[in-house]
Amino acid sequence: MKFPGKRKNKHYFPVTEKGRESADPHFLQTEPFYLAGIDQLLVDIECSVEPEFLPRFRLKKGESQILEDGVAEAIYQELKAGGRILGEYAGGSVGNTLHNYSVLSEERSVALGAITRNITVGDYAFKYIRNTSAKVDLSYLQPSDNPMGRAMCFVTPDGERTFGISKGCMNDLAPEFIPADVIEKASALLISAYILRDEGDPIFNSTVKACGLALKAKVPVVMTLGTSSLIDSRRDFFRDFIKKYVACVAMNDLEALALTGFSDPLLAARDVLDLADFALLTVGAHGLYLAGHVDEQFARRTTYKLHTKSIVDYNMYEFSRPMRKSDCAKPLKIYTHINPFMGGPRVIKNTNGAGDGALAALLHDLSARKYHQAKVPNSPKNLENSLTYSSLSQISKYANRVSFEVLAQNSPRLMRALPEREDNLQEAYWDT
Repeated sequence: MKFPGKRKNKHYFPVTEKGRESADPHFLQTEPFYLAGIDQLLVDIECSVEPEFLPRFRLKKGESQILEDGVAEAIYQELKAGGRILGEYAGGSVGNTLHNYSVLSEERSVALGAITRNITVGDYAFKYIRNTSAKVDLSYLQPSDNPMGRAMCFVTPDGERTFGISKGCMNDLAPEFIPADVIEKASALLISAYILRDEGDPIFNSTVKACGLALKAKVPVVMTLGTSSLIDSRRDFFRDFIKKYVACVAMNDLEALALTGFSDPLLAARDVLDLADFALLTVGAHGLYLAGHVDEQFARRTTYKLHTKSIVDYNMYEFSRPMRKSDCAKPLKIYTHINPFMGGPRVIKNTNGAGDGALAALLHDLSARKYHQAKVPNSPKNLENSLTYSSLSQISKYANRVSFEVLAQNSPRLMRALPEREDNLQEAYWDT
């Protein structure tokens, strides 16, 4: 998948139709098409531990918790000495998504955050930069005198993952390091609930400032929910924040339950649509759900079999391209669901980052929409003023495939784009 990267004209649109415009290489080079994201820069450290290890450090199994820097260092040294460190990778939910977006699209993304000022070969900051795509622009990062943040992932024999976060400099991003011009020209602004955990942290005020700039410039704000316990502890705050600033919410089923109170994914997605324009909900082995709005006059009926769960015929308009609710004269809520690609990988090597991979595919499609509207302004596809380039159904196929690729590898960050042997399948994602 290389759209909106440098592909042949025929892959963008039917060039034989009248009223189309041919690709202008000079235009492609000068017009900015990029994704911006605010992140707590972290190094992920994956460890293998026994169940009795977690209570020793007051770690709640399956949750994400804050560790004091000294405690994290003691844990690291103990596990390192015992040969229990499985790997050290560049991490952070937003950082993973920016990297995967740039790998998929071969286009630039911009990371905003704080990184330790002094970087030496082999340290945590060095490992972060080494494992990040060269297409991710790190030139706007704020230098900090504090050490690099760490996210320790403790894997117990049953495969459950528990996270301990050592802050370091991850919350040091100050509002003056938010570049207004970068935010205002982006195809989307990506944030996470983690960076809104503490209103006393500089990164909290920086995020609010960036979201205000994006809202004013009509840049979609995309928010990924971090962990269910965080959402549950500040449910009203996050619902109010989403309603004010966020266009798209990405979450798993536990986070959706914490935000909405609904365990049923369709009902949870429907509730989220009262707050935002779009919802992406991953449900592990049961695949993923997408939900959005479309104006009644632009609704497109599916040609697939209609399905009924908690909502009757919920996929009736899954061939529609999602829109902002404010752009709809008569908004309809639309939904789609897809089971894991090929039933999921035969061997699942890593569950961390599958949702971030799906979100990267969605963000790729958001960028494709901006690219197409700017490059082919006379295209009929632009008349709907859609939020995305593709239909709800097509986005689900793409997101599902990217999740599969992440599950089949050891790292939450893609090492490569989708296999070349699937080129025909990839091009088909953009047909509707």
